[in-house]
Amino acid sequence: MTSLQETVARIGPLSVSAMEAARARQDQLTKPQGSLGRLEDLSIRVAGITGNPRPVIRHKAVIVVAGDHGVAAEGVSAYPQEVTAQMVYNFLRGGAAINVLARHVGARVVVVDAGVAADLEPHPALKIRKVGYGTGNIARGPAMTREQAVQALETGIALVEEELPQGLDIIAPGDMGIANTTPAAAIAAAVTGLSPAEVTGRGTGVDDAGLARKIAVVEQALRVNQPDPKDGVDLLAKVGGFEIGVIAGVILGAAAHRVPVVLDGFICTAGALVAAAVAPAVTASCVAGHNSVEPGHSAMLRHLGLVPLLDLNMRLGEGTGAVLAMGLVEAACKILNEMATFAEAGVSEKSV
Repeated sequence: MTSLQETVARIGPLSVSAMEAARARQDQLTKPQGSLGRLEDLSIRVAGITGNPRPVIRHKAVIVVAGDHGVAAEGVSAYPQEVTAQMVYNFLRGGAAINVLARHVGARVVVVDAGVAADLEPHPALKIRKVGYGTGNIARGPAMTREQAVQALETGIALVEEELPQGLDIIAPGDMGIANTTPAAAIAAAVTGLSPAEVTGRGTGVDDAGLARKIAVVEQALRVNQPDPKDGVDLLAKVGGFEIGVIAGVILGAAAHRVPVVLDGFICTAGALVAAAVAPAVTASCVAGHNSVEPGHSAMLRHLGLVPLLDLNMRLGEGTGAVLAMGLVEAACKILNEMATFAEAGVSEKSV
């Protein structure tokens, strides 16, 4: 397994030469320059991430990571904790939203148990990588030890490296974990400096009383744990989750191997905040798939300097918004690769 330190050392800047070559080709394609807007920018960004001036997106994967949270005991979710394990089985049967949308865009789904609070039945499509059986209750103390936080990050890195031999041109992390919007809100507040009330939403659909209780729990978690927002490992250990840590590791591992990462919603972007605190250069490899309804998500994206591709009022998680956005990334690269230049098409260029 590649260590966290080795992975961070491999994360470099975007390839300027690849981006310049991609931009030059975009400017020669049979269209007014800039007329395809953000699709043009997206193809250039992917060229920079991959180091290939003509990037091709064929092999797509979404890694759905599941974990439970001790903070569920504080009544912060509308659903009972056992739903986490039940949904893992649903993923394995191919019956969840992420399975449907992944089939739609041609992405393979990798299901990972990073910390479900139960022993799951073995399944050939399930990767059991338990860091623990659910985190500690962050309202009462840290989510995990620092050693477990590093283990979660390195597990995510290893998952990326396991997928590389099958072909991996783009990756999206997804999440499943009852109560996980509470640690995500704590991470968002710690990193952005906004108040818990500004970044905490209804998650699975709690009522007004549930939302007030959830905000109070996030406030208490920050007060009790005092996470250091500049130390990604400390941030994860104090107020994170096992699946959030593995997601952060997936992002780090993908960046180290020059694989574009499409971020999903609130939970995955909390993982991106952790990853960016570990290695700030990692954000250059990230594309924001969509803007979640969760109020803290847009603040997270602003902090990372990312603009979402889609805004569909989604808040499911699982990687659903990210895999939809994968189709746009693929389309952007196809434009760059398959569209004719003025010279190739024998079309006259702009004369004034």
